[in-house]
Amino acid sequence: MLGIAAVLALAGGTIYTSPADQPIRNGVVLIVDGKIAAVGGKAVLRGRRDVKTIDCTGFTVTAGFWNSHVHFLERKWANAGGIPSSELGRQLEEMLTRYGFTSVFDLSSSWENTRRLRDRIESGEIPGPRIYSTGQGLLPQKPGIPDASLGFMGWMKAPGAEVSTAAEAAAAARKLLELGVDGIKVFASAPSKSVFPEGGIAAVSGEAHRAGKPVFVHPNNGADVLTALHAGADVIAHTTPSSGGWDDAILGAIKESRAALTPTLTIWKYYMRHERISVQDQTVNAEVGQLRAWIAAGGAVLFGTDVGAIDPDPSEEYRLMAQAGMGFRQILAALTTAPAGRFEGAGRAGRITPGFPADLVVLGGDPARDIRALAEVRYTLRAGRIVYRRGD
Repeated sequence: MLGIAAVLALAGGTIYTSPADQPIRNGVVLIVDGKIAAVGGKAVLRGRRDVKTIDCTGFTVTAGFWNSHVHFLERKWANAGGIPSSELGRQLEEMLTRYGFTSVFDLSSSWENTRRLRDRIESGEIPGPRIYSTGQGLLPQKPGIPDASLGFMGWMKAPGAEVSTAAEAAAAARKLLELGVDGIKVFASAPSKSVFPEGGIAAVSGEAHRAGKPVFVHPNNGADVLTALHAGADVIAHTTPSSGGWDDAILGAIKESRAALTPTLTIWKYYMRHERISVQDQTVNAEVGQLRAWIAAGGAVLFGTDVGAIDPDPSEEYRLMAQAGMGFRQILAALTTAPAGRFEGAGRAGRITPGFPADLVVLGGDPARDIRALAEVRYTLRAGRIVYRRGD
C-alpha cells in the first residue's frame, strides 16, 4: 500500500457524509486503525497529538466510490497470480483507484483468475479495491461469439456455461455459487440471436436468492429488460439504446420491481464513434431517455461503466448521467449508498459514519458545483490506507 497511519485525519475539506446530509464545511474525518472514528469540525482533533494529517483545504471528501459494472477479462489480467506486484498495482490504479473506486463488482470473468487477483489485494500485497465477482456469465446455447470479437476487445477466452433449459440454468448457477462467487450474471440473448431459455432467469434468481446473492442480467433489447424484471433480476446491467424508448410494459415492470440499473451510457456512445454525428446523437438521446424513464418509474441506479471494455475515465459517464437529469446527490448515491446498501448492507459502508470502514475519496473540487470534479481524485483510501495519491 502507498501509506498507512494508525491515526490519520483528513482536515479542512468539505465533507459529504452521505448523499442525503448537508455537507460539513472545513471539516475533519478522523481515522483510527482503518475505521472512521469521528467526523465533524476542528474540535474532533482537540487534544490529539498522535495524528498524521492530510490537508484537504479546498477539496471535497466523500465515501469511497463503487463501480458496479467492471470486467477483469482483458489479457493484461491473465495469470493474475504471477504478475509482478508493482505492475499489477499500476494496472489497478490506472483502471480503478485513481478514479476513487474502492469497491467494484466484476460482471463476468474467469472466476479462478479474478479470485487470485482479489486474494493478492486482500493480503495487503498490492493496493486495490474490494472486488466482488460473478465469475463467468451464463449464456444461451450457441451464443455465436466469434474469437475475432474477443481479440478486438483484447479479452481472454473465459467462456461461460451455455444452457438450453431452465433446469440447466439452475444447475449452472448452483455450481458457480458452490465455487464462491458473489453473484450470478446472465446474458439474456446473444449475437447469434439465441435467447436464454424460458424460465431460465427465474430459475437462476431462485438459486442465487436462496444463497443471498444478486442476479445481474445483460440485456440487448427492451424485451430482454422486461423478461429480466419479471424474472426477479436484481440488476439490469445496461441500457438498450438500439431498442428506442422503453414502452409502458417495461415502465410498469420497473415500478413493480426492486431492480437497479447500471446505465453504462458511455460505452454505447463509444461504440458509435465511427458513425455520423446524427447517428451518435440518436444513440445518446435514446440511452439518456431510458435512464430518465427508469428514474421517473422509481428505479434505483448504480454507477457502472463496463470498464474493461472501455476507457477507464468515468468523466463522460458522469456528464451523461447529469444530462439524464440526475443531480450531484443522485449520482453520489449511485456511487456510494445505493450499491453499498444493496451488496453489503446499509449498516456497513457507503457513508462517512463512525465505525464504518474508512473507504474515502478526496476530490480536487466540489462536484456539487461541477459534476466533472467527481473524476478529479487527489486521494483514494481503502480501510484507512492510501491506495492512490495524485502526484502533482
